[in-house]
Amino acid sequence: MAWFMVVLAGLLETGFAVNLKLSHGFTRLGPTIAFAFFALSSFGLLTLSLKQLPVGSAYAVWTGIGAAGTAIYGMVWLGESTSVLKLVSVSLVIAGVVGLQLSGSGH
Repeated sequence: MAWFMVVLAGLLETGFAVNLKLSHGFTRLGPTIAFAFFALSSFGLLTLSLKQLPVGSAYAVWTGIGAAGTAIYGMVWLGESTSVLKLVSVSLVIAGVVGLQLSGSGH
């Protein structure tokens, strides 16, 4: 259950990063409120998961999911540039997250 919370928190991190951009420096109310919701939810779930998981592994997975998710979202829905190097780099981040899980570092 703790790892599920980390994965969900990582997905919510993507939400807060995207809404941070969409808020235009907290000048747009809707995205600013969405940012606050996603950020509080993400940090809350990460905090709860850290009661059972090592901080290094959990934090790495959380940031990896958030970083990869945000990069993918930006390329697909925000018109950010896409290149082979960027796609390979995102794939490496995802591979690192999977590698941490498979290594048993969270047990």
